Amino acid sequence: MKKLIYNPAQILTINTNGKNLKRGKEQSEIGLLENHSIEIENGLIKNFVLTGSVKKEKYEEVIDVSNRTVLPGLVECHTHTVFAGSRADEFRMKLEGIDYEEIAKKGGGINSTVKAVRQSTFDELVEIAKPRVEYFIYQGITTLEIKSGYGLSFLDEIKLLQVIQHLNKIYPIEIVGTFLGAHTFPPEYKKDREKYIEIICDEMIPYIAKNKLAEFCDAFCESTAFSAKEVDKIFKAASKHKLKLKLHTEQFNNIGGLEVAINNKAVSVDHLEVLKLEQIESLKKSKTIAVLLPGVSFFLNYNYAPARELISNRIPIALATDYNPGSSHIANLNFIMSLAALKMKLSIEEVITSVSINSAAALNRAKDIGSLEIGKKADFAVFDTDNYADIVYQIGKNICDMTIKDGTVIYKKVKK
Repeated sequence: MKKLIYNPAQILTINTNGKNLKRGKEQSEIGLLENHSIEIENGLIKNFVLTGSVKKEKYEEVIDVSNRTVLPGLVECHTHTVFAGSRADEFRMKLEGIDYEEIAKKGGGINSTVKAVRQSTFDELVEIAKPRVEYFIYQGITTLEIKSGYGLSFLDEIKLLQVIQHLNKIYPIEIVGTFLGAHTFPPEYKKDREKYIEIICDEMIPYIAKNKLAEFCDAFCESTAFSAKEVDKIFKAASKHKLKLKLHTEQFNNIGGLEVAINNKAVSVDHLEVLKLEQIESLKKSKTIAVLLPGVSFFLNYNYAPARELISNRIPIALATDYNPGSSHIANLNFIMSLAALKMKLSIEEVITSVSINSAAALNRAKDIGSLEIGKKADFAVFDTDNYADIVYQIGKNICDMTIKDGTVIYKKVKK
């Protein structure tokens, strides 16, 4: 079936010339096209054609995007979207000056959400998550990563991953599941860390891999969570079972997580708020993507990751919301984009690259999505502006007019 994305004011192709990644100065190259339309065939990008030469009758469907800006479908590569309960009281504690780590030591933090998740059924978690997924779709997101990590027992982690799989079946976007059983130690294993790690390695990971419940295995390497040695053991078990790796690391402390991630060939390292400049060299030599989460820094009033230093060292960076109930209760990717520009000193072009092709690379999907190149999936985010700078300038405002997945319009803003 031939379709046409007709008459956009601007197309940001984020063209990579087949490299499927951008680093250094390339992150500013957005491949801007004007006076062009996009041909689609069988859900893939077929060609870019001059709008003036278009014969509409050739196409079975013409999607008119006049006066709008077309980007690749946005990729949200780090979220904790499936959770239950509220941590509003902890937010009040933060405002009173109690830091994130201290709240965790007092029994709050992740484990308070774990309690709520354990008390929730599969169906309840699905219903809780639905409006959150829809909100991402309304922003132009066509690929969404969701982690488990709020179950911290065999049955509850499996329940979360099954919820994520179910969401992937009922929504037209692609939802990517990540196993995060190593989020923190559950209360029942606080005094027997080895036993919980044994459960992760010998029970959870083999079952998850066998039943294809997740593509990635993640962990939280922190002084209040898992040590570098413990993460290394978990990663080796995950790699044995063919799960790809990600790591929350260098958020509050440097305890060897980055080195473990690189040594185990992790696809991405996420956070990096306290990354030391001397660590950049080892990251530079790896193929690992740096996923930066400025919403956490904003929400916790904390350090921002050294984005400019990473870019100047040609390390590819991606951006994500880290949407979660405790440290970044922010599901608005537009706000994250603006925050990265204002606080991390990224250019508008670097920001857009970081939520498209490099975020796709952080999910091992850059060969198919993240840029508008012939042969890639026809995933588009269409914004109601004729100037792409508006996407970052309109802080906290969703100006996405249309979301298109595999050449099919899956969301269109209702005009009042």
